[in-house]
Amino acid sequence: MTDDISDRLAKCYTGVVHDVMRKMAQKNFVLPAYLRPILPESAMAGPAFTILGKVDPTADPHETLLAWTGLLSQCPAGHVWVSQPNDDTVAHMGELSGETLANKGVRGVVADGMIRDVDFLLKQQFQCWCSGFTPRDIVGWWLPAAHNVEIRIGSVDIEPGDFMLGDRDGLLRVPAALVEEVIDASEKDINTESTIRTAIRGGMDPQQAYIKHGKF
Repeated sequence: MTDDISDRLAKCYTGVVHDVMRKMAQKNFVLPAYLRPILPESAMAGPAFTILGKVDPTADPHETLLAWTGLLSQCPAGHVWVSQPNDDTVAHMGELSGETLANKGVRGVVADGMIRDVDFLLKQQFQCWCSGFTPRDIVGWWLPAAHNVEIRIGSVDIEPGDFMLGDRDGLLRVPAALVEEVIDASEKDINTESTIRTAIRGGMDPQQAYIKHGKF
C-alpha cells in the first residue's frame, strides 16, 4: 500500500502538489532551495525515516562507525532517509552507505548537509538531496542522536512517515494524514492542466482558459 502511494506521488510533480497544498491552507512544507538532487531528472517520493544528529569532536572513531552502520540497518525498505545532522562539515552519505540503502530498497536520501562519493552514487543511480559535497567523513566527529523522531529542515517540521516528494523544481513534505487526499487532488489538477495546455496550444486566450477552468 505504501509503495503504491509513493509511486503515485512520484508522478505528481512538485508544482501541482504545492498548489494543492496551498489551497488546503498548509504552511511550511517546502524545504530550503539550497537542497538539490544529484539526479535532477529523477523524481523521488516515499515516507520519511528521520534521523537527528549531533557533532561530537571527542567521539571515538569506532563508536561513530558502529552507530552509523547501526543506523543504516534501521532504515526500512520503501522509505526515504531524511537527516538533520546539525552539521555542514562532514559528509552524511557516501558510496557504501548508498549501496547499502539502495540494496535494502530505500528510495533515496535527503541530508541537510554534505555528502561524498558522488560519482559512485551517480553510477548507482541512487538519488541523494544535499547542500553540497566534501570528502571528509563522520569518523571521530559526528554521532546520531535519535531516529524516527520529528526533525526540522529549514522551516519544515518532518514527522516519521511523512511523505517526501522531490523533483527538479524542489523538495516538499506531505503530511502522512493528508497524502492520499493530496494525491487525488493533484492527479485531478494534472488532468485539468493537460486540458488547459491543449486549449492554449489551440489558441485560447490564457485569461479565458483560467476563467473557464479555474486554474492556470
